[in-house]
Amino acid sequence: MSENPPSPQRDSAEEGYNEYGNFAFHPYNVLLILSLLGITAMFLAFTAAFVYTRVQSDLPPIKLPNIFIFNTLVLLASSGAMVWAKRCYKADDTENYQRALIATMVISFIFMILQGVGWYQLFSNQIYIHSDNSAGYLYVISALHFAHVIAGLPFLGLFLWTARKRMKEPVSVLVYFSDPEKRLKLRLLTIYWHFLDGLWIYLVIFFYLNYLLR
Repeated sequence: MSENPPSPQRDSAEEGYNEYGNFAFHPYNVLLILSLLGITAMFLAFTAAFVYTRVQSDLPPIKLPNIFIFNTLVLLASSGAMVWAKRCYKADDTENYQRALIATMVISFIFMILQGVGWYQLFSNQIYIHSDNSAGYLYVISALHFAHVIAGLPFLGLFLWTARKRMKEPVSVLVYFSDPEKRLKLRLLTIYWHFLDGLWIYLVIFFYLNYLLR
């Protein structure tokens, strides 16, 4: 009795299953998950300490500059550019893949510049890091998020540099797009960028609720 040849759908499903399995237990993935859990715990601890200190010391709330909200849209655009890069990678779209990586970097730099503007606006309102404990927590927490954005830029820059270096000949392009490790690292970087997005949204909502519930 002859066996039925495997269907393309079955091959695709098995390939997706294997890719997911490799992704789930790959050391890079485990390291990222542990890192994100650690970062989450750190920010939850800082925000809880902020609430405790404010209640215990009966400190006045601090109104975030409106540019913090606009920066949320900027980070969302940055995550959108990373999704674009991931789709272009899967589609073997060399030119748009590089453009998407460049767009992500440029938007991230815009976020950092606007974050500096937000701190300047706090200075202009005579809210300094040493003004009181509430102000100190605001500066420290926002600076920590800023540092994690900076931490992701070298990896993004490495992706862009590697893409521009290897995407010159058809053979090297084929090798680059078929490399499962590259696909995994791009997926992890995309997850990290989305995490920074969600973390910033949480922080903005947290500080605004603290201001409204004074």
